Amino acid sequence: MKYLVLTTKHHDGFCLWDTKQTDYNLMNSPFGRDVVKELSEACKRQGLRFGTYYSVCDWHHPAFPFGSPGGKTAKPNPDIEAYTQYLRNQVTELIRNYGPLNTLWFDVAQGFDAARGKAVVDYVRSLQPDILVNNRCANPGDYDTPEQKVGAFRMDRPWETCMTICRQWSWRPDDRMKSLKECLQTLACCAGGDGNLLFNVGPMPTGEIEPRQVERLKEMGAWLAQYGESIYGTRGGPYKPTKAIASTRVGNSIYLHVFQWASDTLTLPPLPRKVVGWSLLTGGTAQVTQTPEALTIQVPEENRQETDTLLKIDLDGPALEIPPIRLASGLEARASNVFHGMDEYAADQAFDGNRDTRWATDGGTHSAWIERDLGKPLTFGRVRISEACGDRVQKFELQYQVGEEWKTALSGTTLGEKFEAKFPPVTAQRIRLSILEATEGPTIWEIELLPSAQ
Repeated sequence: MKYLVLTTKHHDGFCLWDTKQTDYNLMNSPFGRDVVKELSEACKRQGLRFGTYYSVCDWHHPAFPFGSPGGKTAKPNPDIEAYTQYLRNQVTELIRNYGPLNTLWFDVAQGFDAARGKAVVDYVRSLQPDILVNNRCANPGDYDTPEQKVGAFRMDRPWETCMTICRQWSWRPDDRMKSLKECLQTLACCAGGDGNLLFNVGPMPTGEIEPRQVERLKEMGAWLAQYGESIYGTRGGPYKPTKAIASTRVGNSIYLHVFQWASDTLTLPPLPRKVVGWSLLTGGTAQVTQTPEALTIQVPEENRQETDTLLKIDLDGPALEIPPIRLASGLEARASNVFHGMDEYAADQAFDGNRDTRWATDGGTHSAWIERDLGKPLTFGRVRISEACGDRVQKFELQYQVGEEWKTALSGTTLGEKFEAKFPPVTAQRIRLSILEATEGPTIWEIELLPSAQ
């Protein structure tokens, strides 16, 4: 790890430091110790940068407009100005008493508008000009924070995926923990998308991290000790991450992380720079062949790793000068219309399992279709569809092909972001979503077919 972010105050308003703004803090508990101070000092001793999570909303504070449960109860005497001053006073304590901070990680700016959020962020920067502020104080801040998913490839704005090592943020007994394979591939895909990974572990009631989570972190650390050159200090690309590969780059080198081998030869789009050497960092031999049409990579089966086969490719010039390269998803999908014909909005983007990619159509499109070949006949009786950009779809049909004929399995009106429906099970290899009426160019995050019982 290179930095650590501690939850100093969550939505419940309880503070883990010796704040002078409220008695609702750890110093007035039986524990009676300043956790933020102890942890910030420990980070300095160990060479880790220290950051603080701070919930903008505070359901305990009497001046904050909303309260529990879930911030849905209106307070009798709200005073957002008074609460904002309380927030500013607490932020001042965190930065001056426990800083300098690597980041101030705000969350849930309930009741704040853009102007109020900007004023808070500006104030934070007046206290520490070089601090990083995230995008969750009703203000864009310095970086984005995709949650519980790997962010989409993006080099024009920093991002950091926040994700839990188990299923939820706080600790619970017997919570399902991610395998080492899941953890390392998530890490590589974040780096490959030009982002960071903020990986959450929740302390047990004793304040200790659960031993099995500690062991998982140590396993990740051991892998990084051996292969960290492919993560630390790199930029994402040039190949955009998929479920099968991720790539990072620094200097004149590309690091290729291969998670899946569909065949004995991995064929990638060509590189505009000459390959002058390569080495298989995870052990064994590899063969790289470069032509104007493709870059092909062969690794003997005995040298392929189940988690990550890591290949370093050396070029005759800076790898960062290569424009990002999108890889074919391997999905047989097509659509009647694609926004400006751009690959990043192609039909396969609605079937790739990534909620950060989407199929989009040109502005002014009021009807369109998108279809997919499933590869073989499958039986399904349930569909999930996530529409982007509001409720543009007004009438649709989910169809399946029988011979040369398209039959309707489901019809409806609006979709929205979380549409889900069941229908009598059908078996088919080709499916189509026909959008018959739309107020503006339809755009879909994801289409997922499921068995009826799932």
